[in-house]
Amino acid sequence: MLLTVDIGTSTFKSALWDYEGKNLRSAFAPLSVISSGVTHTADPALWLKAFESCCAQLLSSGIIKDFSGVEALVISGNGPSVVPVFGSPENDARLFVPADNARLWLDRRAVKYQAEVSEVMGGFVDAGFFLPKILSIKNEEYELYNKTKFFLGCPEFLAYSLTGEARSVFPCEGFDRWFWNNDVLDKLDLDSGKFPAFIQPGGTFGVISSKARSLFGFARNVPVLSGGPDFFAAILGSGAVRPNEACDRSGSSEGINLCTKERVFDNRLMSYAHPVKPYWNLSGIINTTGKAVEWGCSLLGFSDIDDFFECAKKSRTGNGLVFLPYLAGERAPIWDPSAKAQWRGINLSSSRSDFAASILEGIGFAVKDVISVMEEAGEKTGEMRVTGKLAGRDILNQIKADITGIRVLASPLRDAELCGLAIIGACSLGRYSSYSEAVSVMVKNEKSYEPDFKNTRIYKSLFDEYIAARK
Repeated sequence: MLLTVDIGTSTFKSALWDYEGKNLRSAFAPLSVISSGVTHTADPALWLKAFESCCAQLLSSGIIKDFSGVEALVISGNGPSVVPVFGSPENDARLFVPADNARLWLDRRAVKYQAEVSEVMGGFVDAGFFLPKILSIKNEEYELYNKTKFFLGCPEFLAYSLTGEARSVFPCEGFDRWFWNNDVLDKLDLDSGKFPAFIQPGGTFGVISSKARSLFGFARNVPVLSGGPDFFAAILGSGAVRPNEACDRSGSSEGINLCTKERVFDNRLMSYAHPVKPYWNLSGIINTTGKAVEWGCSLLGFSDIDDFFECAKKSRTGNGLVFLPYLAGERAPIWDPSAKAQWRGINLSSSRSDFAASILEGIGFAVKDVISVMEEAGEKTGEMRVTGKLAGRDILNQIKADITGIRVLASPLRDAELCGLAIIGACSLGRYSSYSEAVSVMVKNEKSYEPDFKNTRIYKSLFDEYIAARK
């Protein structure tokens, strides 16, 4: 049996799995973000409390009496997020590690340092990545920098609390520009001792500590494994493991990850090794898609997100409103931290349902924008496998299919990250010889959304407006 954990931006997710891909039980806990202007942080202590809550939920379900049957714990999480950690896990009645608030992937305060980091790295590095954030702390919060023992990512922080072993996760080949080595740290005058050694997905952080065993009832020597970043696990859990298959991670942000035969070099996108060799992953990250839905829900006065989606259904296809979802700058394909959201085409006949629908269409246009750049780079998207908290929304999936002209598949399991983590764990323990073999057994069938090409034609002119507005 495997225990998997994915730390999202707004939800902490966990599940127990067998080795055939059966989800024995899931548990969830809400998370909160502290936002003010360009700063977006989270208290990492809440991640530890959420882990405890999810463990309690799993035990109370009656599926298991304790965690003694768990053979491995596999962890992924949101990123690039940075946690300044002050010391070692403390030996008290709960999980606790002294640390400052995490600078989340959405945090933009390090914009002034992205140029310096980009020059050292030999290519553009967005302010949301690790090194600009850490350089900002060093230059503007020197007392905090000196106090910091380690800079850890989100899943690395939870693993540290459970094992007492500090590690950094280097996802795969092709990520060199966004991480560091001793030469880079020396050029930026950063203390290499604050940057733990790297492991890769499937690697071991350490084994569950005696304290964690006593708190949760794990057996001795249970390994805590890296599932890599959330996108790495989601690719496997969605089953997008053959060329021209894309994984669309539809959460607070949105990531389009296309499996390609060759590596693609295009500064508007990111390209790095796919979990399944010898393929490559061509990626474009959209900053605020799920966040745009939450924002629109509040703005339009809906107390329940279901009401927002029901209202959106009342609008006609292509109602004339065009929404650009740049609510916190934008990453792919424009990489502009100062980009602003826009609504175009507003008139006296624009209704509440039109505004709600246009937000969903704006998400679809942002996805098509990334896919169009992939096509310009010579790659074709044959189908998109959608996962994440919005993957169960039929209207949004159909809008994406209609705007892109691509078939959309949705797994019955909305959290493909958790399934992907189970695949990684099963392979690490030798239950399968390869990720491809594990995917063929553990990933289940999907629901299909075929594009309505009448709507595709309607959306084409609106997409042209979207592109014109973002230039």
